[in-house]
Amino acid sequence: MKSTIKATNITLTPAITDYLDKKLSKLKRFLNPEDTSVIANVEIGMTKKGQNTGDIFKAEINLHKAGKSFRAVSETGDLYSAIDEMQEKIIEEVSQYNEKKTHLIRRGGQRIKEMIKGIKFFKR
Repeated sequence: MKSTIKATNITLTPAITDYLDKKLSKLKRFLNPEDTSVIANVEIGMTKKGQNTGDIFKAEINLHKAGKSFRAVSETGDLYSAIDEMQEKIIEEVSQYNEKKTHLIRRGGQRIKEMIKGIKFFKR
């Protein structure tokens, strides 16, 4: 999996980069390890400084996998919690897609089995 990290209105420290790499490595479990065409674009940053609300941090990921795109965005008051929430959302999207794909394959196999059972073989 190729990943690019972009920082907006904050400095990208090695601690933040390591934390992001650790979170993205958990995402690899839900992707095909042999697929090298997976691209993850991650953007983290501070969206606004409000007088009453304080700083709001944003974490966003765009994941492209074999013609399919996934996206997750999170905005919270803490950068690390925004990254955690973003990771949970993207894992949920990818796992739902994988379950749907598996369900369709199984349903197709079930139809074929029903068709084969419906055909009666005659002995001559």
